[in-house]
Formats: sequence, C-alpha cells, structure tokens
Amino acid sequence: MRAVRLHEYGDPDVLRVEDVPIPEPGPGEVLIAAEAISVGFAQTQMRRNIFPAPMWKPEFPIVLGGDVIGRVAAIGPGVDHVREGDRVGAFTLHGAYAEYTAVDAATVLPVPEDLDAAQATALPSPGPIASGTIGTARLEPGESVLVHAASGGIGHLSVQLAKRLGAGPVIATAGSPAKLEFARSMGADVVVDYADDTWPDQVREATGGKGVDVILDSVGGDVLRQGVELLAPFGRLVFYGSAGGGLAVPAISPMQLIEMKYLTGFALSRWRATRPKEYLRNHEELAQALAEGSVRHVVHATLPLEDVTEAHRMIESRAHTGRIVLLPRS
Repeated sequence: MRAVRLHEYGDPDVLRVEDVPIPEPGPGEVLIAAEAISVGFAQTQMRRNIFPAPMWKPEFPIVLGGDVIGRVAAIGPGVDHVREGDRVGAFTLHGAYAEYTAVDAATVLPVPEDLDAAQATALPSPGPIASGTIGTARLEPGESVLVHAASGGIGHLSVQLAKRLGAGPVIATAGSPAKLEFARSMGADVVVDYADDTWPDQVREATGGKGVDVILDSVGGDVLRQGVELLAPFGRLVFYGSAGGGLAVPAISPMQLIEMKYLTGFALSRWRATRPKEYLRNHEELAQALAEGSVRHVVHATLPLEDVTEAHRMIESRAHTGRIVLLPRS
C-alpha cells in the first residue's frame, strides 16, 4: 500500500509517499481501507515536532494521524461490535496518512452510507470537539459565545452548533476579510479580525460591555490571557488547542478567577473515555445533522494522497476556510 511517512522533522517536503506493507490489526484493533483522510493544523505541528500533547511520543518512521473514513477491511482478535465491510470513521494519533490504517476498535464510529466521505471526516474529531467544548462550557440559550479560529475545521462547526443551541450573540474571530465573511455565512452574529489590536474592545462592545459568557479557545498564549479578561461574571473559557503557537502558560492572576470566572480544558480522548454515552449521543446527533444538511461541514479542498505536501502548505498558509481532505484512492 501507499503511505506518507516522515523520516525526519521539517518543512512539508519531508513528507514522502512510500510503498509499505498493509498493517495487520492486532488485538482490539480494526483495519480500515481509507476513503478520506483529514489534514489539520495539529498534523503540521507533529511534522515539525512542536505538537504539545504529552501522548505524542513517536519513533521514526512516522505516519501522521488524523480522521479516517472508510470500510473495515479486517478485524483483530477480541473485536465483536463491527464487521468487515462496515463503513466507519476513527481518529488516530498515528497511521492515518495511508491507504489502510489499523486503529483501536474502541474509537471506531459508524458512518452513514449516503454521507460523502470528505464530509464525513467531521465525525471522528472536529465535530465531537466542537460539541464537546460547548458541552463542557454548559452553554445556555441566550448566552454569548466567542469562537476563536472560527473559519477553521472545528471553528466553523462550533459557530453552527452554538447557534443551534440558541446562543447569542455568537462572536467569531478570524484573520482576513474572506475568513470573516465565511464565519458570518456560518451564522456568526459578529465577526472580529484578531489581527486588529483592538479586537478585545470589539468583543466587549458586542456584549454591551458585560463580557462574554463562553469562550472556545484553540489558540492559547496571549489570546487565552485576554480571553480570561473578557469573561463575564460566571463566564467559562474552554481551552482545547494551541494553534497560535503559544505553548507557554500565560500569566493569569488568581484575582481574575475570584471574580467568578471559570477556566478549563477539553481533550477528546478524555471525554470519550470518561463519558462514552454522551460522546456517542453527540456523534449520532451530528451525523443526522450533516445528513439532513442542518449543519454544514465545509471542505475547502480534496487532494490525492501524493499531494500531501501541498495540503500541509495550504494549512500553514492559513488561507483556507473549512477542511482539507486527502483522497487516497482518487
């Protein structure tokens, strides 16, 4: 089979398409014949070895991870809840950039037969992260929400899901006029260019000066610190990524939190492991919403597997809106 492997860290040119053996699913694993594979900002961080998650401890050669949609081609020992031929999706930290991927069977989710494969890449991680962060924030109808990176693969879903729950206003940040207009087309009530130094003032103005009830932060660094300052009393900030490259912990005074502000984090793997029923319920709701078109998963581009370097360059240019997807059998 063809797989994209790393033998060293570096720029997108270190990604190499190579012929390798098809993996054998081990105990508790299934083998997926891939139809579509997501490319996200996290994978560009992995390629450069700056991905901050503690579970990222790879050994060369590395096949990067992501969301995989396809059919079960083989089943390892001890797996009885899926069958060969089932259409499924899964997020895996390693091994996704390939025609076949062996994954933990516990992470496998059903995918509707009539859902486009590129569209379905919302189901394993971006959709659950969007709904999971909103659920962690305990969003109530009528509360204001600030969604950072609102034109990205997760952010544009977060905007739509917040609107479906009756949030208002939904405030979206992005980094260009085209991205701001895209966020507005997803349902954002207010759009703010985070490259403008006055963006916090614009957010305050959008809430009538009282501050934001919920902030969904995938940027980190100074943006996180400014977000805590922007929270209304009893406001909640949920941190789930560091796309801004700010890996250092920002200085936050305990006196800010004593003003009845809440700061927490979200990790998909922890949510899935500790609240599996909630996780599966959210998956079913999102799959139905995508199938009926009430939630849109915007795919910016689909590329063949051999164009993986171009996919990474597109991600790092930050010029895209929505998702970038590899099609291994195009």
